[in-house]
Amino acid sequence: MAAANINVNKQTVLQLLTSGQEVPFVIPEYQRPYSWSDDEICTLFDDIWGFSIDRTQPNGANSYFLGCVVSYTENGEKQIIDGQQRITSLVLLLRAVFAMLENEETKSDEVQNFIREITPAIWKKDEMTGKVNRKQMLLRSEVVTDSGNELLRNILETGKADPKATDNYSKNFNKFIELYTDKAQNSPHQIFQFILALLKYTILLPIDADDQETALTIFNTLNNRGLPLSDADIFKSHIYKSLDEAGKKDFINKWKKLENDSAKVSESIQSLFYYHMFYLRAKDNDVKTTTPGVRKYYQEKGKNRLSVKIIDELADSLHLWEVVNGRESINTEVWSQNMDIRKILDCLSSYSNEFWKYPVSIFYMQYKDREDFEEIFLKFLRKLYVMLLIRFLEAPTISAVKGDILKLNAQIINTSHPVFAAGFEEKKTEDEYELQAEKVRTDNLLIKPNRKVERMILKLLAYKEEKQEDMLPSYWEIEHIFPQTWDSKYYTFDEDEANEKLEHIGNKLPLEKKLNISASNNYFDKKKGKYKESTIAICKKLGNSSLGEWDLANIVTNDEKICTHLKNLFKKWVGEYDQVEVTPDASPVPTAEEQAMIDMLRSKGLIK
Repeated sequence: MAAANINVNKQTVLQLLTSGQEVPFVIPEYQRPYSWSDDEICTLFDDIWGFSIDRTQPNGANSYFLGCVVSYTENGEKQIIDGQQRITSLVLLLRAVFAMLENEETKSDEVQNFIREITPAIWKKDEMTGKVNRKQMLLRSEVVTDSGNELLRNILETGKADPKATDNYSKNFNKFIELYTDKAQNSPHQIFQFILALLKYTILLPIDADDQETALTIFNTLNNRGLPLSDADIFKSHIYKSLDEAGKKDFINKWKKLENDSAKVSESIQSLFYYHMFYLRAKDNDVKTTTPGVRKYYQEKGKNRLSVKIIDELADSLHLWEVVNGRESINTEVWSQNMDIRKILDCLSSYSNEFWKYPVSIFYMQYKDREDFEEIFLKFLRKLYVMLLIRFLEAPTISAVKGDILKLNAQIINTSHPVFAAGFEEKKTEDEYELQAEKVRTDNLLIKPNRKVERMILKLLAYKEEKQEDMLPSYWEIEHIFPQTWDSKYYTFDEDEANEKLEHIGNKLPLEKKLNISASNNYFDKKKGKYKESTIAICKKLGNSSLGEWDLANIVTNDEKICTHLKNLFKKWVGEYDQVEVTPDASPVPTAEEQAMIDMLRSKGLIK
């Protein structure tokens, strides 16, 4: 692969903007809307004003660095990847300054000079006549979700903005007018120094790459001012460009709704694309364990994976995450009224990585419209929980489940009852000693589980408490019933023995954060009152118990009780899933290649 070509050349504001005479600037479709507000505008103006004063002092600074601008050139235009907020604001500032200079009744030499200087930084200048067409700006925005693009064009053309307007372009332009007017009235001699400092001593560092991929890589490396551009931003542009005018309008409405809805449930569009990639891979029977990059996958040559249709599919999938993240039922999803489903989804959400999400979302997308969806979904989720938990307890790495999850994903496409192993592996032996050793091993995995899945287990224990009708609070912490701080005056048994039992599952509870702080490291008889206040049934039950103390014997007894309970529950769930009489599902969904072949054969009349 050839090395990327990158040009870096320090320039003044005037030099950079007038370079637009050769290659105009464009804010591409996938960029986010112009968002600078009063704070950033006033800071920009005041910083340059302060610099203009300092520059004229003995030993004052001779330049003011405003940052980098990352771009790449395509179709004779400079596509701005990083720096759009600053460049847009600088152009608005220059347009405001130009408007004020143009309105001066007496055109002094300074006024005329700066009008000449600023003109080619905003508008296209005819090489032959030197005339300027104010309808041909050197900067334009094509941001697809920004309704102010036309307002920006109008402001740059006319030098006016509605004082009552609420868009950022108009508000910021009017703010620049206000700031300039105030300084010009109170410091008339300094105002020209300010314009000079802005044009010729304020420095930018343009970084121009030879392609979009390189520019995005540079941007994501340098960017520390906010979220970098996501693959979803690029996909938005790709889909938008492929549509006619009517289609573009419909697409923008769908995208804005998806953006707003996803923000409400704390699930980014980028994440939705990522989850959906596994759904599409499953439909193509792709079980390779190497996960492709999201952008590379969706923009793979010869594949049509980006269309308006996918936005509808992402919107459908978002309903699942609305239930998972919101932990409440929603009117459009009847199955979400089922508390057992919501509880097991909440348990799964505490798994140590995101691999649980892929089969869950695929199962949802594939079968959500079936009449028996509620029943088959619950049984599938319960067995999936058992599989993931035990696999992680036995081998706490991603690789322990990755291959099997990808195979499971592909199975789900073809059947609502995929076959997969779950539960502790049963040893095929009659040796009593080996059986006992295996029991001790599996019990120990549950008694002192890996900390990454403790919350997953504690949630399940809390939800299986008979009186736990509601969802657990959103925020809770792991409470150690026997305190983490040792006090030899209180207990007579060995501290090392106590420390060994301290982290056992039988010594832990999920407890609301505020109550956990209040309970602190007190001993059991002092904490029972806090447990009684809890809305979590398992805590309240212990708080109302007749126990006067909690010691090592209680932990051992609770360990044994929990072990037996979980193993019986896992066996029950796996049994309920495996004993279902499987009826054939509808014909398997063909892969993209298979569908293309089917369409070709139909077009030739060879099949119906």
